Amino acid sequence: MRWHRAAMGWAAIFLASFVAQASPASAQSFNSYHCADGTHFILAFYPNDARAFLQIDGRAVTLKKGLTVSDRRYSGSGVSLVMTASGALIRHVRRPVTACELS
Repeated sequence: MRWHRAAMGWAAIFLASFVAQASPASAQSFNSYHCADGTHFILAFYPNDARAFLQIDGRAVTLKKGLTVSDRRYSGSGVSLVMTASGALIRHVRRPVTACELS
């Protein structure tokens, strides 16, 4: 029973440190987007991290940066995101590609 309490203590410390590192206040860029099909998502980029962090359909998704020359492309967990000069294009959950803009 003691090891269970100790494990819970370590889990709480780990969780607190993780939340402190990934807090939105430290985000380099934190934006809300609205898409033509009614989809709404929040996108965050953190300093020194090439990934994009997305909150869409009530779930958090981490997207890895793809190799491109002109656009910034990210994908992961069934979500594809392309950042363009005029906004973003997103495809998720087998839906067609949708144009999105900052809201």
